[in-house]
Amino acid sequence: MELAGLDRARYFLPTAICVYLAGLCLVLMITSAFLVSLQNAVAVTAAGLFGLVLTGGLGYSFWRAQRQDLRYTRVQTQSDAPENFAAVRSAAVLAGWRIASEEPASRLVAQTTVTLLDVGERVAVRFRGSDVLVASICDPSVGFSLVGRRHCEEHRELVRQAVLAPRPRPDAASPRPDAAPASAPGSAS
Repeated sequence: MELAGLDRARYFLPTAICVYLAGLCLVLMITSAFLVSLQNAVAVTAAGLFGLVLTGGLGYSFWRAQRQDLRYTRVQTQSDAPENFAAVRSAAVLAGWRIASEEPASRLVAQTTVTLLDVGERVAVRFRGSDVLVASICDPSVGFSLVGRRHCEEHRELVRQAVLAPRPRPDAASPRPDAAPASAPGSAS
C-alpha cells in the first residue's frame, strides 16, 4: 500500500519518536564523557545505553510491524477480477465500510467504520487477474495501535473469505421453465 506526504509522515511518527529518543540517549552518553566524577559518568553512560537499546529496539519493532502491514497479501482465487471486485465491494458494503475510491476490476480503497473508541482502519485491495492483493493499516493519524493491528488482520480475513466463498456462476446451466423433467434411468414411464 502506498502512503504519500502527510499520511506517510503521520503513519511512521511513532517510529520517528523512538529514533529521536534514541538520539537523545546517544547525546547523553557522549556528554557523560565530560563529567568530572567517574562514578557519575559511568551511571549516566549506563542510563544512556539502556535508553538507546530500549528506544532503538522499540523503534525497530514499530518500523518492521508498520512495513509489514503496508505489504499486500496475495490471495489466489478461481474467479476473474470483475467477479472478485464485486464480491469484495459487496462484503465492504455489508461490513459498513466507506468506499474511499474504486476502479472496477482494478482496485478498491475503503475506510472502516469509526466508533467512539476506534478511528477505523484503511483497507486497500487490488485485483490482478484471478489474484487479489489486500493490505490493511491503522488510520495514518493514529500511527501504531495493537488493537488496530488486530482489526486489520480481521479486515484482511474478511476480504479473503469474500473472494474464496463459493458464488453461483451465471453461466451455469439452469433448468428452463418449458423443459420437461428428465426421468431417472431405469424408471418406468
